[in-house]
Amino acid sequence: MSKRGDRLQNKGKRGSRRAATERAQASSGKTTRAKKVANGSSSSSEMKRPSSFWKWFKRLAIGGVAAALLAVVFLGFAVGFAARSIPTFTQLQATQAGQTILVRARDGTEIVEIGPSFGEWLPHDEIPANMRNAMIAVEDRRFHSHFGIDFWRTGGAIIEGITGTRSRVGGTSTISQQLARNLFLSSNRTVDRKAREAVLAMALEWKFTKEEILELYLNKVYFGGGAYGVDSASRKFFSHPGTELSVAESAIIAGLVKAPSRYSPTADVDAAVARAQVVLRLMREQGYITSQQASVDTSTVELKEQAGQNSVRYFTDWALPQLDILLPETNAPLEVWTTLDVGMQRAATAAIDSNTPDGSQGALVSLDRDGAILALVGGTDYVETNFNRATNAMRQPGSSWKLFVYLAALEAGYTPDDRVVDTPVTIDGWSPRNSNGRNVGETNLRTAFAYSINTVAAQLGNEVGFGTVASMARRFGVSSPISTFPSMVLGSSEVRLLEMTRAFGGISSGGIGIEPYGILKVATAGGEVIYEREELRERQLIPDYVAAGITDLLQAAVQTGTGRAAQIGRPVAGKTGTTSSNKDGWFVGFSSGITTGVWMGRDDARAVPGLQGGRAPARAFAAYMRYAVKDRPIEQFDTELNLPDWQLEPDEEALFGDPDDYYFIDEQGNLIEPGRRDPIGTPFDIEGESEGGLEPITEPPSAVDDDFLDRAIRGPVEAPPPPRSRPSPSPTPTQPLEVAPPRPPQPSG
Repeated sequence: MSKRGDRLQNKGKRGSRRAATERAQASSGKTTRAKKVANGSSSSSEMKRPSSFWKWFKRLAIGGVAAALLAVVFLGFAVGFAARSIPTFTQLQATQAGQTILVRARDGTEIVEIGPSFGEWLPHDEIPANMRNAMIAVEDRRFHSHFGIDFWRTGGAIIEGITGTRSRVGGTSTISQQLARNLFLSSNRTVDRKAREAVLAMALEWKFTKEEILELYLNKVYFGGGAYGVDSASRKFFSHPGTELSVAESAIIAGLVKAPSRYSPTADVDAAVARAQVVLRLMREQGYITSQQASVDTSTVELKEQAGQNSVRYFTDWALPQLDILLPETNAPLEVWTTLDVGMQRAATAAIDSNTPDGSQGALVSLDRDGAILALVGGTDYVETNFNRATNAMRQPGSSWKLFVYLAALEAGYTPDDRVVDTPVTIDGWSPRNSNGRNVGETNLRTAFAYSINTVAAQLGNEVGFGTVASMARRFGVSSPISTFPSMVLGSSEVRLLEMTRAFGGISSGGIGIEPYGILKVATAGGEVIYEREELRERQLIPDYVAAGITDLLQAAVQTGTGRAAQIGRPVAGKTGTTSSNKDGWFVGFSSGITTGVWMGRDDARAVPGLQGGRAPARAFAAYMRYAVKDRPIEQFDTELNLPDWQLEPDEEALFGDPDDYYFIDEQGNLIEPGRRDPIGTPFDIEGESEGGLEPITEPPSAVDDDFLDRAIRGPVEAPPPPRSRPSPSPTPTQPLEVAPPRPPQPSG
């Protein structure tokens, strides 16, 4: 290559290097500028970020403040509107809703209070300071410093909810919130209700003073047992006005608000005492009482004695509805004085509880001689079942129904000593049997009744007329439907215990009808008497001699017959009753002017093994009556028969001397052996069951010679005529009574 070519080549290389250098420098400059631009952009972004955050925060804060201001304005409007709609203090004082009926026993003892009780309204200054302080200490310790809502307490509740701890004694609601809920809201736990509760609480704080709010609260808060307000609670639990509450009593009452039923001193004394100790501790911690006052033993507080309210409710359920008839309509609080005797009610309850067979129910009604109900038990447990078996249950009375059969027979001309024949009978296809399956033959009316001989009752009912028996029951106050089929004489028609007791009470009063009643007088809360019972005009149901005759029979049933278990050491007259398969057991009787009826059985009418009227019911009767008559004089029954002229005959027996020394013929023409008026044998067992007693008659009694009989009856021997009876308006049976003909006496050799 030429030198010129070399120079050109070298020059080209140098140019290339220069160009490369220039390109490198240019590229470096661009990179530097790009970096500067990039760095400048980054610095600008970093400067812009804080500025945007603060702008966003500022906007959020302004929005929040605006929303809070709007919420406050809205809340203010809501509270103001609520405050304007809240009734005045005077109106809230007057809104004590619900009628209260205070029921008293015959001696004035409070036995039960029905409906809500509000007691007397106590102004703030008359409520004991201990009571006010106890309530504030346990329910709202910052009551005097908040405006309806305790935000510290609410916040603490939220924290406890998150952490799962619980250290608070009370709830989150202030006294103002509780008052708002009690006055205007339901107890439903919803967010909406809590919000309205808060608004109303602040409205109350806006409208009323703290003293007025506390006065409203303490006069309206519920303390359990139907008691609203401290005065009502004080009277219910401690028998004195709320103005006299002690520190310990105030602590007990204040402790009830949290759970009235759980901490009630009448339901669980131990729980009430433990809760009261908590209240006393809080009062001491908050400076309301001293340590010495806080150490008081609340278990020594004297509580009001509760008068057997379980069984008493059976009585009040029967008696109080009668106020609708006795009084004009009213919603005012009332005080009702009743005929109930507290001691007798307890004795009746104990008698039923201790004698009723397991799995069965029992009922008892006790009447004074004028019809006043002294005790009434409608079942073994009112809480378990409030069905009143004494006044509402319809049950077959069994042989206790024979009272009406024998009343009809006595009124028709029979006497207790008249001879009757216990023999198989059939009436309209019905063939009654005695409980022991045997017949004893000839006996007298007294014995047949005492041992509850069914065939004799059937014959008597057929003779006087089943309609007559039904009419007699109606006459003595039985209003239940009565069958006139032949079996009605053995108590096949269902009746109420109160009806049967009323009927026996008519016998106890000497045949004068009685009307059971339970209310003596009614007064307003102010003491104005608006009803007082007046004595009813006496109504004679049966003649005196009939009353004396049936009393004779009833007394024999207790002395020697099926009712021997009812003996109490003084004269008692009564009758047992047992239905088929031992489904029902009855005993109804009287002594010293008190008539008592007892029924036992199952609600489902199933058989009760061993249940008979002469056993458990008679024992319950005796247990109760021993207490009921203990302060009454012993009364002998009037059983002397002063028969009317139409029932009297010339006394032909007197021609032959003392009947105990000779054979004689009684007024019915029956032959009686010397010295013997009743069948030979020992008494029957319960309901006619004998224990080796009266044997069936297989041979006629020894006969006497014809000459003696001719002289005695002045004529030939004939079959004994039936007893004479007066005409009866009742229908007579369509079928004749079928009886086995008696074997005629055989002359002796």
